[in-house]
Amino acid sequence: MRIKIMHADITTRDVDAIVNAANSSLLGGGGVDGAIHRAAGPELLEACREVRRTKVPDGLPVGAAVVTPGFRLPARWVIHTVGPNRRAGQTDPALLASCFRESLITAVEVGARSVAFPAISAGIYGWDAREVAEVAFDAVGSFSSASSERAATGSGLELVEFVLFSEDTTAVFRSVFQS
Repeated sequence: MRIKIMHADITTRDVDAIVNAANSSLLGGGGVDGAIHRAAGPELLEACREVRRTKVPDGLPVGAAVVTPGFRLPARWVIHTVGPNRRAGQTDPALLASCFRESLITAVEVGARSVAFPAISAGIYGWDAREVAEVAFDAVGSFSSASSERAATGSGLELVEFVLFSEDTTAVFRSVFQS
């Protein structure tokens, strides 16, 4: 599995799936979540409402992931995950790792071969970008090792992108990846 790190707008990535750093309501918000909802169009909000009605009526739990179509995005799917909010006392790195792992599992389940991640929980949720990068790369590496049998049979992810909106966060991810 190849890993790419780039400073770009995740809503423009031509990958099979992009990951949305969503809130538990799945009804849109600010930052990456708001950008994805705006770019995907109003159909995404309707799909998220349907997910709430049928799968997660109490909201998506921290660390879990669900998928919707991408609608007007270049990506076929949007994988929604709720990162832990450090400012609200959610400081367990295992919760953050679960976001990456569950998103990867969901990507494989829908047949995605490429997926793009933002810096889940960095920024407004108060996690340090370096810690997010370390947890993300560890989760992707563990997933890649565990899924090597799937890859050998030609099914599984081939590309994971980390698409970061800020130049500073991009530099941190690159630094962690190279160390």
